[in-house]
Amino acid sequence: MLDTLWLLIAALLAGALNAVAGGGSFLTLPALVFTGVPPVLANATGTVALLPGYMAAAWGFRHNMQAPPGLSMGRMVVVSLAGGALGAGLLLLTPEATFSRIVPWLLLVATALFALAPQLRQWAGASGAASASPVRAVLGLLAVAIYGGYFNGGLGILLLALLGLLGQTQLHAMNGLKNLVSALLSAIAVGVYAVGGVVQWPQALLMMVAATLGGYGGARLAQHVPAHWLRAGIVATGLVMAVLFFLRS
Repeated sequence: MLDTLWLLIAALLAGALNAVAGGGSFLTLPALVFTGVPPVLANATGTVALLPGYMAAAWGFRHNMQAPPGLSMGRMVVVSLAGGALGAGLLLLTPEATFSRIVPWLLLVATALFALAPQLRQWAGASGAASASPVRAVLGLLAVAIYGGYFNGGLGILLLALLGLLGQTQLHAMNGLKNLVSALLSAIAVGVYAVGGVVQWPQALLMMVAATLGGYGGARLAQHVPAHWLRAGIVATGLVMAVLFFLRS
């Protein structure tokens, strides 16, 4: 009963965080691991739990989506699905012991990406569209999609930085594409996880409901909570979780 309550709270808060600024994986993965789910299964199950939020957000931005220079919408869909599948397949091939050692480092990298997000976006914007050749655009998106299929943490920040580097300047279009790519690669990754038998479905379905409710509440709460408080809380959470995983490994 206590484990169920912990998972519900973590998913509720994760959904709210993703709706506001991202960082939901910092809560779902540790919650599942600390309730006894092996790390690889926890990573896959947490991705399943957060998928509805990505889909809902992508639908909400559907009228604002516009492909960046170097990519068409069709090409973005294909590359996102391919990268998500490759990343998920790589996760299935990673032994539990190896992934357990990697997790704290992944959490640290994701936390650093989140903390440096404003600087990354500024740098991406300053770089302009000079590097937005089709080949570089496809390779950049493929690399980020593989990362997202393997480990979801910090995915949104990487996508926003990539879109800025490709020359995308409209914030709503960037957010729409970020959520679309996240939804696509997460959906194909979930399919691969399901075939590989690494999803804990009772926990996943329970957390999906809580994360969806949290996403709705988080979107409303965002209007009343200062953004810098949210960012500081997410960064602190990521650092604490990384330390706890280092102590476990």
